[in-house]
Amino acid sequence: MYIEEHVQRTGVAIETQGFTVVTSGRKRESLTGNATLHLYPYLEPLRQIEGVVDYLTTEVATSKQKKFSLVTFIDTPGLVDGDMKYPFDVNKAITWLGDTADLIFVFFDPIGQALCKRTLNLVETLNEKHADRMKFYLSKADEAGHESDRQRVMMQIVQELCKRPGLNRTGFDMPTIYVPSMNQKGSRCANQIEEVCREIEKTINQTIQNTLNSLERDCDQISQLVGDKLRDDSIRASRNLRARFRGVCYGFLGMILPLLLLATFLISTSHATLHSLLGNNLMTVLDLYLGSLSGVWRSVPKEYTQYVVFAILGLALIMLLVAKFSSRTVSTLTRKQKKKLNEISEYVQSTVKSKKQSLYQEYLRQSVAEHDL
Repeated sequence: MYIEEHVQRTGVAIETQGFTVVTSGRKRESLTGNATLHLYPYLEPLRQIEGVVDYLTTEVATSKQKKFSLVTFIDTPGLVDGDMKYPFDVNKAITWLGDTADLIFVFFDPIGQALCKRTLNLVETLNEKHADRMKFYLSKADEAGHESDRQRVMMQIVQELCKRPGLNRTGFDMPTIYVPSMNQKGSRCANQIEEVCREIEKTINQTIQNTLNSLERDCDQISQLVGDKLRDDSIRASRNLRARFRGVCYGFLGMILPLLLLATFLISTSHATLHSLLGNNLMTVLDLYLGSLSGVWRSVPKEYTQYVVFAILGLALIMLLVAKFSSRTVSTLTRKQKKKLNEISEYVQSTVKSKKQSLYQEYLRQSVAEHDL
């Protein structure tokens, strides 16, 4: 009715066992499950529900009626009780789609399985989180018989709904709708199907306004995220610099200890040999700075000398290991990455954010008089 084209069959609930996405396009086309997921990447999580993709299709219609180009319809499988088994977790799939939809229409069929337990359980689950999005309608109202029969059907549906605590709410409304061209019995039942169309267009307008309102907030959030990322990167770079400095210090100590050990050991045990090799001046300098340390070697008994050597070498090894672990660094952004982030932040602030006003003006120009802008 909304697009004024015949896309889906109208029958009892069990005739539809899969999900059908109805969208606007350039030519009439039918897409399979994988093509649908490529067309709508946000539906990709449905792939995680085993079997859903095989029962997911898209019908592309060329209708230009109303605001069809701004809306996407998703027809869900009919729900029945008993031994009817579905090739996928139908409750999980419908619940997930309900979380992503802007509107959830619940059509109660007077001649179908409208009051089956599975349907009511699912409606109650969706109502817990999305009561404001849910709209209830008595579909095929022209086939419900006379006015008294129709009232009886509606009362029965309302009673069943009110038995569920989550669905028992004030201001409950359930308009009667049917497709006028299929009113073969000439029923004079009030047809409120135009109310469905108005509800859709109202939601479209609200979604546009919400999107425009969130544009500035999203731009600021992106800039804040970029700023936070750059600040975190700066902190990481500072930590890396300190880590490298610690590594150099510990590494220097780990390398200088064995050299001091060797020098003082040779001075204390082979002083004459070093004097002949290095000369008088250099030996005088070594004696001046390392003489006191070499004296320690003379006080160590010969049988303990090797233990002291191993202890100092072990300490040097520990210092080198400490240098290795303390100099560990974390990954930081490259100059190219930081430049890219700054460009993104500047673009959303200077280009995207500035478009909000012009987009709002263009949207309002379609609704209000020029002198009110």
